[in-house]
Amino acid sequence: EQSIKRKIEAVGTPLKEWNIQINYGIKTGYNEAFIISTEKRNEILANCKDTDERKRTEELIRPILRGRDIKRYGYVDNGRYLINTHNGIRGRIPRIKIEDYPAVKAHLDQYWDKIEKRADQGDTPYNLRNCAYLEDFFKPKIVWGNLNLIGAYSYAPEGMFVNAPSPFIATSNTAILHILNSKIADYYIRSLGVTRNGGYFEYKPMFVDKFPIPKQGLDALNKFPAQITQEQEHEITCIVYDIYGLSLEEIEYIEDRKN
Repeated sequence: EQSIKRKIEAVGTPLKEWNIQINYGIKTGYNEAFIISTEKRNEILANCKDTDERKRTEELIRPILRGRDIKRYGYVDNGRYLINTHNGIRGRIPRIKIEDYPAVKAHLDQYWDKIEKRADQGDTPYNLRNCAYLEDFFKPKIVWGNLNLIGAYSYAPEGMFVNAPSPFIATSNTAILHILNSKIADYYIRSLGVTRNGGYFEYKPMFVDKFPIPKQGLDALNKFPAQITQEQEHEITCIVYDIYGLSLEEIEYIEDRKN
């Protein structure tokens, strides 16, 4: 174990030193109002008074993933959407004014007693809380569930949101995705925290950002797409073990280890 840890740390640079940020997903303060089904989305759009309102509203309502939807190298199309009435970013993005979205306001008004009292809100009860990294949701990103039996990281496209407490990294670097999905990464990250009953582990940013990822030699991994075949996964596994310089004995130890 000490040998494996030394090799990982000798080759890699902790993710937190890569000039990238791990953030948590959106907190609405009341999911029942702000996270809606496909049917409810269609109903809101149908209630728009004209084409302009419908176009604005379509842009406002964004697909969102929950932790349970995120799988290793993929995610479930859950048919859920976020009403992204964000609070803006001072000097860059104006706050959403609910008056510009009558159909959305009519929907949220049904939950007024709940959304008006919630702590996580913006300038008005209709707005979500301030989010300094709002723009990162409109970039390619690596997402994962906060609580899992094994680390399961997936690529999510631009404009797709993720719900807290699921974390994400705004990056298009697929090499990071492949390394985080490796058994080496899971072995190291799980050694930093305590496993819960049933083998579950909390993949918090404070653990994931400590994992050392090499800044050199990743070209061989970058050639693989964000969604891979079984054959490609075997090839990726071999490349990752080679990058970290593990011996056959060390590889067998990780492969045979039970979380």
